[in-house]
Amino acid sequence: MAKYRLDYIWLDGYTPVQNLRTKCMLKEFDEFPTLDQLPDWGFDGSSTKQAEGGDSDCVLKPVALYPDGTRENGILVMCEVMLPDGTPHPTNARATIPDDPGTWFGFEQEYFLMQDGVPLGFPKGGYPNPQGEYYCGVGFKNIGGLAREITDTHLDLCLYAGINHEGINAEVAKGQWEFQVFAKGSKKAADDIWVARFLLLRLTEEYEVDVEWHCKPLTGDWNGSGMHANFSTEHLREVGGKEYFERLMAAFEENCEEHIAVYGPDNDKRLTGLHETQSIDMFSWGIADRGASIRVPHSFAKNDWKGYLEDRRPNSQGDPYKIAGRILQTVQSVAK
Repeated sequence: MAKYRLDYIWLDGYTPVQNLRTKCMLKEFDEFPTLDQLPDWGFDGSSTKQAEGGDSDCVLKPVALYPDGTRENGILVMCEVMLPDGTPHPTNARATIPDDPGTWFGFEQEYFLMQDGVPLGFPKGGYPNPQGEYYCGVGFKNIGGLAREITDTHLDLCLYAGINHEGINAEVAKGQWEFQVFAKGSKKAADDIWVARFLLLRLTEEYEVDVEWHCKPLTGDWNGSGMHANFSTEHLREVGGKEYFERLMAAFEENCEEHIAVYGPDNDKRLTGLHETQSIDMFSWGIADRGASIRVPHSFAKNDWKGYLEDRRPNSQGDPYKIAGRILQTVQSVAK
């Protein structure tokens, strides 16, 4: 038998943004274990804002596992938080969202790499040149000396873990980056984003660099950070049609407040109508329009209104469980 390192990962009870937590268990298996071979595990919920000190036990229930390329026989174990009676903890959004493996999600996770309180590449006590050349940029003046190494290594770690990365690129603002993850089903897609976030946070420890997930860390003429949600249901891919699409957009507009409520905190600072966003109090869709709430790809309209759509409102701090679940809830409310 071999000894495996199991790094259990969960979301704590902080608001408005939950933090990732982790602790390690060593356990012997004959071979790489399956999910049902992994035990539930307890933790002190009073230290994570998930319980009171007098009754502090919470339970970690493994729900997804990933091989860890940085550890010999290492496994990353994504968990739901449960109460001792076996019911989902109030902070456990994953347990309650609708799921459908026929609904595909592609999340575009933007973030800033920070060092000493400023984005990588910012001069001490000042600002770099205005944004313009940084997007998909190349060269030291555009991306600095560490960012490429960090983002390339992160990509490799995610691929090793089986997370289906679609790509990475430097973003519009200095020190801003993005990775894209595609998966089928609300829970699988969100699991993959949370584990990808975990891998990035753990990796940047080695470089004494922080990851800033806030949607608008820089004031002024700088782009904020989003987590655009591309989505496609089986009906959208195979049937579609403009009449169905228009009814779908009407449902998204009708539920606009419900979507914004789970699309990440401080979105009013990002959704201003500037920097490739629609205003937070408006809803719109447009073909190839990055200033709309929903961007409709040319390929979608040209293919009898079939394919995928991009909701550009979710922000970089948003919980992908809640985002994917809310999108699917609205889609399921529209008759086919």
